[in-house]
Amino acid sequence: MAHFMDLRAFIQRARVLTLYRQTLRVIRRAPEHARDDLRQTARAEIEKYRDCDDKQKIRFLISEGRQRLKGLDELLDMTGNS
Repeated sequence: MAHFMDLRAFIQRARVLTLYRQTLRVIRRAPEHARDDLRQTARAEIEKYRDCDDKQKIRFLISEGRQRLKGLDELLDMTGNS
């Protein structure tokens, strides 16, 4: 049987996927020796909460993910990995 999600769940899912794609783009700028570990870590974080249904927790995790991504982006900028 197909699982249908409401509009809010659909939008949250889209936000998670957008964050994941942005993360993968930023990781491409990392030094080659660190990319695989960063990709594995990002994927593990997404998978860890794959079955989470708590909308408030998902919002918190998206916010935390954005902050961590911003920190990684700034770190790569400071180290000259543009």
